[in-house]
Amino acid sequence: MNARTEPADPKTDAIARPPIIRELLLVAGLFLVYKAGRLLATGHTAEAFRNAHHVWDLERALRLPSEGGVQSVLLHGEFAVHLANTYYVSVHFPATAAFLVWLYLRRPRHYVWARRALAALTAAALVLHLAFPLAPPRMLAATGLVDTGRLYGPSVYGSPETDQMSNQFAAMPSLHFGWALMLAIGLIVLGRSRWRWLWLLHPLVTLLVIVGTANHFWLDALVASALLGGALALIRPPRGAARAVPRAAGNAVPAEQPVLVAAAR
Repeated sequence: MNARTEPADPKTDAIARPPIIRELLLVAGLFLVYKAGRLLATGHTAEAFRNAHHVWDLERALRLPSEGGVQSVLLHGEFAVHLANTYYVSVHFPATAAFLVWLYLRRPRHYVWARRALAALTAAALVLHLAFPLAPPRMLAATGLVDTGRLYGPSVYGSPETDQMSNQFAAMPSLHFGWALMLAIGLIVLGRSRWRWLWLLHPLVTLLVIVGTANHFWLDALVASALLGGALALIRPPRGAARAVPRAAGNAVPAEQPVLVAAAR
């Protein structure tokens, strides 16, 4: 993670840091509930394909760019498409886990904030997955897109008929994008360097990957952004941490600090 973040108060952090056993049990419980919920949504194949046609038609009515434009760039070279598939398979969970572990160890008050926001986003996503099953564009012949994971590898999914580990008809919203966006927001809020805005490259690359590999529609990412925005409007970051930076620096406020204070509020 970016080493240039606001200084922490060890005493305050020790008080704010939740017991690790409780956190592990909580995260494991949330994961199991989410996996169970995803499996409950299986068996709605016909509805998922109808909804996919509706989403595809809506995107065309809104004049959104075709997902095929992104995929065509990837398909120009086997290395690019293989790299995109690897990113989709390998980065999502490890990056989010590393983000939460770093916050827990270094910024426990922000850890609680980020964990709550991610939990709220994931819970809202589960409800939407159950209420609006959606086949990904790689399964919809009308899109003209191919399943890059199946054709070029690696792929995290098996056949939809036999896959017992995941619900492949839960495309909306995209938690790949929602979690990546939360990671970037959290690190921007905590950062002090003007380069902290480069963390936005993570959700941007994630967006291009999930669309280019035909695992998600553009609207899946837009809905994830809206849900995360609602969660962050209700779950605010700690207020004292950002204002403590000028005092720790001898009352000298860096040029970028007003932006950080505004973001923390």
